[in-house]
Amino acid sequence: MFKHFFKMVLAAGALAGLASCNNQTGQSQSTGWGVNDPKWGGFQRNDDYVQPVPLRFVFIQGGHFIMGRNQEDLKFEHNNAPRPMTVSSFYMDEVETSNGDYNEYTYWLERIYGQDYPEVVEKAMPDQLVWNSVAGFRDPMTENYFENPGYNNYPVVGVTWEQARDYCDWRTDRINEYILIQAKILKFDAGQTADNHFNTDAYLAGQYSGIVNKGLQDMNPNAAEPRRSVQKRDGILIEKLRLPTEAEWEYAALALLGNSNQERVAERRIYPWNGKPLQVRAPENPYRGTMMANYARGNGDYMGTAGALNDGAEYTAPVYSYFANDFGLYNMAGNVAEWCLDVYRPLTLEDADGLNAFRGNIYTTVVRDEDGLIAEKDSLGRIRYREFTDEELAGRSNFQRADNRNYLDGDYESALVDDWLTKPEGDDLAQSTTSLLYEYGTSSLISDKSRVIKGGSWKDRAYYLSAATRRYMDQDKSASWVGFRCAMARVGSANGGSLTSQR
Repeated sequence: MFKHFFKMVLAAGALAGLASCNNQTGQSQSTGWGVNDPKWGGFQRNDDYVQPVPLRFVFIQGGHFIMGRNQEDLKFEHNNAPRPMTVSSFYMDEVETSNGDYNEYTYWLERIYGQDYPEVVEKAMPDQLVWNSVAGFRDPMTENYFENPGYNNYPVVGVTWEQARDYCDWRTDRINEYILIQAKILKFDAGQTADNHFNTDAYLAGQYSGIVNKGLQDMNPNAAEPRRSVQKRDGILIEKLRLPTEAEWEYAALALLGNSNQERVAERRIYPWNGKPLQVRAPENPYRGTMMANYARGNGDYMGTAGALNDGAEYTAPVYSYFANDFGLYNMAGNVAEWCLDVYRPLTLEDADGLNAFRGNIYTTVVRDEDGLIAEKDSLGRIRYREFTDEELAGRSNFQRADNRNYLDGDYESALVDDWLTKPEGDDLAQSTTSLLYEYGTSSLISDKSRVIKGGSWKDRAYYLSAATRRYMDQDKSASWVGFRCAMARVGSANGGSLTSQR
């Protein structure tokens, strides 16, 4: 229901917002002044905002659920005990990012940066050697998987967390550029260069203009020009795409929407479908016995026997394979495991908020020049950011430092030191890091670069298909069994509409 009701055509949503912003006149309920009316100073407000949603994204209505594992913990890691959690509504790509999607990305990078900055292209390329195995013949996968069109609709692998994050940023820019072209605000510019191409931040900061078609009407009677560029408050551009948080991913995978009635969850799920542990085949006709996910059924059994293949894929399968869960998401168990936004800690459950839990906040601000204006974009056409300084955060009550990856689990205050009340200064403060609790490479593989991975893969047993299972890998590493999908924040009402109330 949610998939079909909330999935909107991107250009239509953007144009609807554009029309509302420019054409609807009204009266301010706080001052009585005219709104969207040049006669009253030209203040513009979009009261009929409809959030533009990219194609292939589905609405995930948020809510309360029990996050964590409530079945056997076979590895005795005790890193995801059940606890109540609320997740805000958001949007999620219904499928994993495919080779075809990622090939479009690398092609664009080659077209824009290839001549002047080939290292940018090289940095984004997936590692095709992840398929190699010293005790297995994987040459056909190594040579074909990313570039052969036979695998276009298969999930991209060999991509690091950092590369996945960069892809989300790029996709945001391309969708926003498409919106502006479809709305006839900009014309398509085939001559964009490495330092002068559409970047959402640069455009909003006035450091990229492109080829203007007609722009937006500027109702400010004091404006130097009658037309202007789009601004954030117009509500035309999409929210920034990103990787989902661990809480979002687990909530979306379980899709308890199909098991709830008036806030009562009838059956606690282990997988994205109903069933007991190891129940990974459809229980009812007409699909009785059909595999629900792509995983390794047993030692040496990756797809069954000839004439009776079980999941039908020895490695990955096309991204639209198997059954979607009740949110309309495909392959939230099996096929490839997926990167999440979070930094991994075994005891995140003890420190995280009960609303939209997340570990990994690094707060930044734009770099400004001596006049207080946003500094000129860099040679790659991007606005520059920096972390907040301690001086800038002095006096704040909600956070006191920019980098919070090791908050209460790796910072000086949480370490078992002789005098934890006396915080060191100078060079000694550099030791106040995650290494105080997690000695990377000696007693632990956990660091501030460790990122959460969720979901099973084509090479995993059913244990990893559980939505609650947690794993991690360094953000600059990749594997043949790890991919990703994008997410986007929901703006406004959590239920996708407006809440009714009496005045």
